[in-house]
Amino acid sequence: MRKALTGALGAVVATTMVITATPAAAIDDVNTTKLRNAVTVNGMLKHARALQVIANQNDGTRASGLPGYEASVDYVTKQLRRSGYQVTKQAFSFPFFHSLSDPTLSQVSPTPTDYATDVFDYSGDGDVTGVVVPANNNVIPATPEPSSTAGCEPGDFDPAPAEDAIALVQRGGCDFAVKADNAVAAGYDALIIFNEGNPGRTDLTIGTLGGEKPIPVVGLSYADAVAIIEQLETGPVTLRVTTDVENDPDRTTWNVIANLSPKDLKKVKNKDEVVVVGAHLDSVAAGPGINDNGSGTAGILTIAQKMADLKLTKKLTRPVRFAFWGAEESGLLGSEHYVASLTDNQRSKLYANLNFDMIGSPNYVRFVYDGDGSDGGESGPPGSDVIETIFTDYFESQGLASEPTDFDGRSDYGPFIEAGIPAGGLFSGAEGIKTEEQAEVYGGTAGEAYDPCYHQACDTITNLSVKSLNELGDAAAHATLTLTKSRTGLYPDGSLAAKKSDAAKAKAFSAPKSSPYGGHAAAR
Repeated sequence: MRKALTGALGAVVATTMVITATPAAAIDDVNTTKLRNAVTVNGMLKHARALQVIANQNDGTRASGLPGYEASVDYVTKQLRRSGYQVTKQAFSFPFFHSLSDPTLSQVSPTPTDYATDVFDYSGDGDVTGVVVPANNNVIPATPEPSSTAGCEPGDFDPAPAEDAIALVQRGGCDFAVKADNAVAAGYDALIIFNEGNPGRTDLTIGTLGGEKPIPVVGLSYADAVAIIEQLETGPVTLRVTTDVENDPDRTTWNVIANLSPKDLKKVKNKDEVVVVGAHLDSVAAGPGINDNGSGTAGILTIAQKMADLKLTKKLTRPVRFAFWGAEESGLLGSEHYVASLTDNQRSKLYANLNFDMIGSPNYVRFVYDGDGSDGGESGPPGSDVIETIFTDYFESQGLASEPTDFDGRSDYGPFIEAGIPAGGLFSGAEGIKTEEQAEVYGGTAGEAYDPCYHQACDTITNLSVKSLNELGDAAAHATLTLTKSRTGLYPDGSLAAKKSDAAKAKAFSAPKSSPYGGHAAAR
């Protein structure tokens, strides 16, 4: 959930984006009850607890490039091989970042004050004391909706007025890296990025800069930034920023890729239509990442194991490939590497991607990626709309509400949709704030974050909703088996079989009591 795709991958796959056909729903019904009955909360929690133990043994983190992530890779690999999958650890290099000690941000004058802060990934190392200069177009007071583009253009920063100067810029409008690059170009020695001030964007904010920057970059809350800017109305303000970080431009990490055994693959009818089911395995450095994304990892690992236990892997129409991505928190680097490393022929065999990045948020909502763009955002490649309906139809059959979430490429489905591959998935919510309307529908607490421990040390085994795991875990199992077993596909083919399938689907949903989905999610 870190960034939109740019650079080499976009160039590699740009030619695949010319698809313009508009598909119609063609997926037929698949009875997924046995798999959903087997994919239990206890099964998922077993894996989540194992990831927590790994974090406990490795300084409280499972971030890519650190020993806790390598131990997580070994754990997942062992579990998948025990279930009979052919597992590959795909190594790749990435720019590694780690904060060695807590950063600081304090006001030296006119009033000594310590501010809560944290460091952006790929910040530079340093100790800077200097006058603070706000960007020219910070939006204060904040508008109800995001509107800031501060720092996105070089002219948004006045030239640094002194040898040691610190820029202060608002979140919004462009990547954090762009703001940092523009501040460096204007001569600043450190950068503070404060939150935008809209609902859900008020607290201390941090993120990734995508690659090493030459100056310290730290975060600040909206209220603290406003307090500093108000003091500037009566005279200069001097701040001190310190960061103690490690940057390694060439650290090795891994994706874990699990394919069907050759024996099971031989029985698959459509071998050139691979369904990739993915979740990122790494945490942020600040914590163990048991919801983000131990929950998605535990979910798809359990699905993989139970598909093997039930011998469903021997009866598939399309091959399934389970993928556990590395360095997602550094900018979707694992999934981006995977897609870019494929030949054109290999990439053409990827039929669809399902992505599960956080499915256990304690104050959750059942978010479904908006594949058709009907909620006002971008739509995905043709077929993404059908994947969306697999989830929404399933939830409807269970008497459970769901709602769309932006299909904006901020998680590991991003490289797939950039390559023109249909994608979809589920999301239980991160730092966004639950509304009153959502609390009425889903329960939980309005006015609080979906995950109050998002990207923090408190994202532990206690930071999971078993209801969310149950409901979204079942939906993930249903979609995985539906895509891999359905005899009809994501696109209309005009055949008699496809028409019969559409008719059968319409009939099934007109009579929910006899639906093949059953009542499992509500009963368990």
